[in-house]
Amino acid sequence: MWGAWWVWGAAAVLLAVGEVLLPTFLLLGFAIGAAVIAVLLLVGGPLAVWLGGSVPVLLLVFAVVSLFAWLALRRWLGVYRTQVKTFDRDINED
Repeated sequence: MWGAWWVWGAAAVLLAVGEVLLPTFLLLGFAIGAAVIAVLLLVGGPLAVWLGGSVPVLLLVFAVVSLFAWLALRRWLGVYRTQVKTFDRDINED
């Protein structure tokens, strides 16, 4: 079951829907990781055979891809360390 591409595709869709409901950019990294695994298994080839043959390797590749996707999203969409939110006016004035 873990080696089926549609399982990973369904997980990617569910995680992406969860990201819409919980906008934290946490689930989106996992959704991207699951989508990459689904595409790798769908395309086939020696990499898909190697991934589908071992569940620990499959989960490790999923975790690494998800981590890199999350870090990229954090870099691209996240708040920077030196960025400070300042307010020039109060909405209750006027």
